[in-house]
Amino acid sequence: MKIDDIRALAKIMKENGLTSLKIDEDGVIIELGREPSQKAVIVPAEAPQAQTAAAAEAPADVVTESPPDEADTVTVTAPMVGMFYSAPNPKDKPYVTVGAKVKAGDILCIIEAMKLMNEITSEVDGTIESIFVGNEHVVEFGQPLFCIRRD
Repeated sequence: MKIDDIRALAKIMKENGLTSLKIDEDGVIIELGREPSQKAVIVPAEAPQAQTAAAAEAPADVVTESPPDEADTVTVTAPMVGMFYSAPNPKDKPYVTVGAKVKAGDILCIIEAMKLMNEITSEVDGTIESIFVGNEHVVEFGQPLFCIRRD
């Protein structure tokens, strides 16, 4: 494998939010890794909202309508591709529910990517207005996860 191939793989990792990659090509093993991003990406509420099949199959406690079109709300989006977990383990209560008050730094969910558990935290104080993803659904990079109304 040439250095240009490795650079191309590193670029793909960065673009897709991957933190590690392992390739075995004819007995030559190449492993690439980078530090995971643990901050949630915040997009203004007026950004277009993508609906996925996972959102359509969301459980009853998940609100799937679009967030209010107001300046005092923020939409937290997935900073990477992975599996969405609303709680630290299946027997625990979710980190947040609709109507819950959150402070900046509070854990909203976990996204598992490449066997790494990435805590997604709130960057604002506010109230959870909407949850767009159901527990154990796959999320895409940039997919809306939560709508938070600022306090």
